[in-house]
Amino acid sequence: MSTMEMKYSVLMSVYHKENPEYFRESVESMLNQSVTPDEIVIVKDGPLNDTLEKVVEYLDSFENVKFISLEKNLGLGKALEIGIENCKNEYIARMDTDDISIKNRCEKQLDYFQRFPDLSLVGTSISEFIGDSNNIVSYRRVPTEDQDIKKYMRTRSPFNHPSVMFKKSDVINAGSYKHWYLNEDYYLWVRMLLSKCKFANINEPLLKMRINEDTFFRRGGWAYFMTQKKLFDYMFERKVINIGEYLYNNIVRFIARLLVPNNLRAYIYRRVLRKQSI
Repeated sequence: MSTMEMKYSVLMSVYHKENPEYFRESVESMLNQSVTPDEIVIVKDGPLNDTLEKVVEYLDSFENVKFISLEKNLGLGKALEIGIENCKNEYIARMDTDDISIKNRCEKQLDYFQRFPDLSLVGTSISEFIGDSNNIVSYRRVPTEDQDIKKYMRTRSPFNHPSVMFKKSDVINAGSYKHWYLNEDYYLWVRMLLSKCKFANINEPLLKMRINEDTFFRRGGWAYFMTQKKLFDYMFERKVINIGEYLYNNIVRFIARLLVPNNLRAYIYRRVLRKQSI
């Protein structure tokens, strides 16, 4: 079977605070993929406002777009878990409602799965933009090889979440998505590692991620620190990380989340943790 013939699902979740125009652009970038998705499963995580519902009405006119409606907001982790259960294909591409996928993103990921069938998940590098999607301000590159990804995972999430494509069976075998405040993805990657999954990242920015000042400001505070600390507790208890890595992770997060001012944190993310060129 050629890559162009491979079937895959797209998994998304939308809730009442989303920007309607960004939501439409995001879904259209998946509808216009060089390999058209067999289905786009969008979970409505609780009631939406009238403006978003108009976008839903427009998108519902496409035969391969399917909406799953939840009576109340359950959070991203639970919404994605329900969404996966409603995806009919083994290959599932994640997508967020304010980002834009490059036209051949999914084609390249499907090609990777075809060439390396033992992989469970394939992510990509991303570009980050502010305002206009052509206003690229930074890039986030991640390790590409399985061994390097697993090493990187001991201190940071090794994937750009909305860029990943994974095998449904392997995600379910690892327990699927679960609620974990602001870290549903990282928690899943760790459990997939414990399930002996193999990973890869494509060293190309195949997704454009929308950012703004809030992107960095919301990464501070006690709640964000504690959710990461609990995840490192989980990793330490299961011997994913050793005591030195556990202490290092928590000390760095304590400083970054609680002691560093918002403006300085934004600068560090943009100038130190991100690349200015690919």
